[in-house]
Amino acid sequence: MEDLQSWLQSEKLLIADGAAGTMLQSMGLKPGQPPELWNVENPTAVRSLHRAYLSAGSQVILTNTFGGNGARLRMAGLLDRLAELNRAGAALAREEAAGRAYVAGDIGPTGELLKPYGKLEYADAVEAFRAQAAALVEGGVDLLWIETMSDVKEAQAAIEAVHAVTDRPLFCSLSFGKRARTIMGTAPREAAEALWPLGLLAIGANCGEGLEVVFPVLNEMRAALPQAVLIAKPNAGLPRLEQGQTVYDLGPKEFAARAPEFVAAGAQVIGACCGSSPAHIAAVATRLREAIE
Repeated sequence: MEDLQSWLQSEKLLIADGAAGTMLQSMGLKPGQPPELWNVENPTAVRSLHRAYLSAGSQVILTNTFGGNGARLRMAGLLDRLAELNRAGAALAREEAAGRAYVAGDIGPTGELLKPYGKLEYADAVEAFRAQAAALVEGGVDLLWIETMSDVKEAQAAIEAVHAVTDRPLFCSLSFGKRARTIMGTAPREAAEALWPLGLLAIGANCGEGLEVVFPVLNEMRAALPQAVLIAKPNAGLPRLEQGQTVYDLGPKEFAARAPEFVAAGAQVIGACCGSSPAHIAAVATRLREAIE
């Protein structure tokens, strides 16, 4: 793969992967079990997940480390294994990618509220993310991807932490609700203007409440940052309960049909989040290829 910054500067699309947690649950991960444990206890399943997305056409895959920061692992009683679990997650993804896709070190939120809304100190959040970022870099990731953030201040803490340990490229995506606001009430423009100057290579939206929210988010971010590389990695529609199971309402074909609309709205990095599968990414890759041709 060519240098990531060069790839994005050439304005080529970058296809990301899809859901990890729900896919691992379908392979037997128990509810409440930290997925990061499987990086050492069931690496075969994690490798299988990465291979499936690579075969589907993903050009960047995220490590199985969404909950691998110090705060989340402390809650799970696994803080002493932070370096081990993150390094292992990075190594598995790197080995499966084998130079044919970029490997993004996945950094998710702490699961706690920062002061003044909660008890978590900003400095403690920075340290929780710093330790994770350092381990992911040691494991060999090509870039870091901070995702599913709702609090701009927490995103700032994660960005500060990453920059403290590496100069590798950094993506950041936030989660927005139906009114195109995070749960903390932050608008896309506000988030973009606060975070982009901190040294990001791409910014945008992931997860969130359905596909329709992606468009106002992209429109606002594009208006605020005409030069920015934008990310669209939404859930596969909206969730609903069926026979006690959470399912999402968009299959691969329906989801992929909207992918060209993400591009038209300014997104250059395209993927999927909760409720998606390798079949969704394969359909997206095919649909975008058809749109270009």
